[in-house]
Amino acid sequence: MHIIIATPECAPVAKAGGLGDFAHGLSRELALQGHRVEIVLPRYDSLRLDRIDGLRKVFADLWVPYHDGHVRCDVEHGEVDGISCYFIEPHSEQAFFRRGRIYGEPDDPVRFAFYARALLEFLFKSGRQPDIIHCNDWQTGLVPVLLYEVYARLGMDRTRVCFTLHNVGYQGWTDDQVLRVNGLDVERLMTADRLRDPGNPDAVNLLKGGIVFSNFVTTVSPRYAWEVQHTEQGYGLQSLLLQYDDKFGGVLNGIDGDMWNPQTDPLIPAPYGPETLERKARNRSALRERLRLADGPKPVVSVVSRLDRQKGVELIRHGIFYALEQGCQFVLLGSALEPALQAEFAQIARELETHPDCHLELGYDEELAHLIYAAADMILIPSVYEPCGLTQMIAMRYGCVPVVRRVGGLADTVFDANYSDRPFAERNGYVFDDFTPAGLESALGRAIGLWRRHPEYFRQLRLNGMRADHSWAQPAQHYQAIYRHIRVQRSDGVD
Repeated sequence: MHIIIATPECAPVAKAGGLGDFAHGLSRELALQGHRVEIVLPRYDSLRLDRIDGLRKVFADLWVPYHDGHVRCDVEHGEVDGISCYFIEPHSEQAFFRRGRIYGEPDDPVRFAFYARALLEFLFKSGRQPDIIHCNDWQTGLVPVLLYEVYARLGMDRTRVCFTLHNVGYQGWTDDQVLRVNGLDVERLMTADRLRDPGNPDAVNLLKGGIVFSNFVTTVSPRYAWEVQHTEQGYGLQSLLLQYDDKFGGVLNGIDGDMWNPQTDPLIPAPYGPETLERKARNRSALRERLRLADGPKPVVSVVSRLDRQKGVELIRHGIFYALEQGCQFVLLGSALEPALQAEFAQIARELETHPDCHLELGYDEELAHLIYAAADMILIPSVYEPCGLTQMIAMRYGCVPVVRRVGGLADTVFDANYSDRPFAERNGYVFDDFTPAGLESALGRAIGLWRRHPEYFRQLRLNGMRADHSWAQPAQHYQAIYRHIRVQRSDGVD
């Protein structure tokens, strides 16, 4: 199949979060399984050009219809880790993608709506008729709308769309001018069954448009798919997602098995695997030396995370002091965008600066992240919600036992050592439900207790996690099944 990945991010050249890893990992696996895969991105001025091989202009003077005229664009091509990537650069007074960052601009809906139009114009003008366009998040929500409202009539009627929701909390709300300037019929589309936002009748909801017009919609874990239909995690789109239940499902993400492999990781001092697990102790010693922690027979509890409300900062804070009270060491790597949260954790770091068993690194350091995974005994992930989560899967690959709240992808990947109904060989961590200090203590306390009293069972939990397959191979097979399913459908599901 010929598959276009429409995405605002792709690691490592344009990455703001997990979507970048998704685009890179899925694209590479689909290509390995024999498909023609092309990623189409905006040409941000913040691109990591050093990670693009053979970048060159391949399409000049792409005139994209916009407002009452056209915007001239150039298209460049290069390879990112062997993946074919196209970068669309508009030359306009709005400087859509020359802002120094990917997201966070007041006109983000306008910027990415133009990207959607430019992407389809590029496919059309270059003679591409992909079997599948795989869209991601609200930034690409207008792609299926434009495909079936405009480009199908121009001959692109064989292309089908799969749309993946990475975080339903972000929906791309804007006004109807974004439709008008991109050549769409506002009166036809601003209805309750199309793009009108369910909570604001004057607003366009780009995520909703993607859901309505796509041939199939996925989220990044089965549990999160259920949550966005049945709980407040749907952020007003619950009934819409239930309405389209016959074209909706969850597919768990994978992790990059080359980047996150303790047996070959160049960023850790002592590579190891399930058969050489004892070498993990050398990494623990290296971490203690780097962070000036005391040496001794204590478990290392860790957090590698953004510090924001979604990630459960209240319980992360509680977990620091609880772990220290229980005679553990605690290491945190992460930072907050919210100034008040960053200041709060900076204060905690100052209070514990001389503590021999604690270190808070308020920033991000790729090498330190790898070392923490390789050294730590447990990792704490007390999220309020978690569509998929990669941290727990990476940690398990490194024999670091996850302690998580039972939400989203965490519930689909971590199975409680004591209470899961799975065989012991599939149990790999500790799980709690209540978003309270007592809930966290119930799980973290059991993990610490097993480490102390039954080290042989704790070792087995490590091995269970290390031997599980969290690669992109199985998710890619699920997506291929979805692609095959929608290729035989009519062009869209909108009456």
